[in-house]
Amino acid sequence: MATGAALRALGRKITPSSSSRIFASSFTPRSISTLVLAEHEGSSLKIQSLSAVKAAKSLSKDNSISLLLAGSGPGLHEAAAQAASCDPSVSQVLVAESDEFSYPLAEPWAKLVRLVQQKGGYSHVMATSGSFGKNIMPRAAALLDVSPITDVTGISEPHVFVRPIYAGNALCTVRYTGAGPCLLTIRATSFPVSPITSDSKSSDASISQVDLSIFGEDSIGKSRYVKHTAQDLGRPDLGSARVVITGGRALKSAENFKMIEKLAEKLGAAVGATRAAVDAGYVPNDLQVGQTGKIVAPELYMAFGVSGAIQHLAGMRDSKVIVAVNKDADAPIFQVADYGLVGDIFDVLPELLEKLPERK
Repeated sequence: MATGAALRALGRKITPSSSSRIFASSFTPRSISTLVLAEHEGSSLKIQSLSAVKAAKSLSKDNSISLLLAGSGPGLHEAAAQAASCDPSVSQVLVAESDEFSYPLAEPWAKLVRLVQQKGGYSHVMATSGSFGKNIMPRAAALLDVSPITDVTGISEPHVFVRPIYAGNALCTVRYTGAGPCLLTIRATSFPVSPITSDSKSSDASISQVDLSIFGEDSIGKSRYVKHTAQDLGRPDLGSARVVITGGRALKSAENFKMIEKLAEKLGAAVGATRAAVDAGYVPNDLQVGQTGKIVAPELYMAFGVSGAIQHLAGMRDSKVIVAVNKDADAPIFQVADYGLVGDIFDVLPELLEKLPERK
């Protein structure tokens, strides 16, 4: 009798404690705050940073979002003013002004992230999954002793995320269980944003200076800025363009690749290239589309002489409409294309350039 009573009492104790464990595993902290690393070029905030803000908003309705900008010169303050009014969800803009941040080197930026995160106690730190975020976030995660979650394409809960694996052929759901802050890089194309218009009404967030007095003199580390090269051809940015025209190794030379550039000018499109075309020296590597290049998701993606290797498909398979031209009818690119033309690009491209009207 006593044994039976003890078992029944123990059973009554087990039930609520089990429920408590289930509740604790799905418990969401009330205080969710996010630090977004914002990119700016000159005096303008990059649109990719707005995608990071949109992703931060999906973490929680009560999320307190702060933007961190760093650099030097008057352009930094103009970019900060733009960031303060870019979205009503942004509550604060933090500005770190120093010559050490004139260029986005990983060492000083990573130490800045650690300094700001530890001072502000942010639960999440977020950046876009471009060259900027990929350069800084792993080092910042190491300094904070946490594991970053990269290339996030979806947010289910504050600590549950979706990211692609196997070159985008599968999606996995990841739950962050670390004790420290959650560091994320997000795929900007998965969180599209509308451009800010002059009619947009948004209250300005407060702008504060980051105290760099304890930053340290050895913050630069072992890397140094050498030079920066960019092509200013008046074309849309590859990462955010509505139309992208991409050429592959089948163009055979840099001279022939100019046909892709001329077609892009007529359509008001950005120019992309496969890794093989970049490795062959046809175009600079900042035009590479793919798993090891830029991830794009334009409304129209046109591929000329692109076979459709897995690493390239990982960078453009989310495009709304895909048009492929290749003389090989069995090319893998046709498996993902909405429209395909089997033909020689040296016949198709000149005819397109001849018949398409000049862009006004």
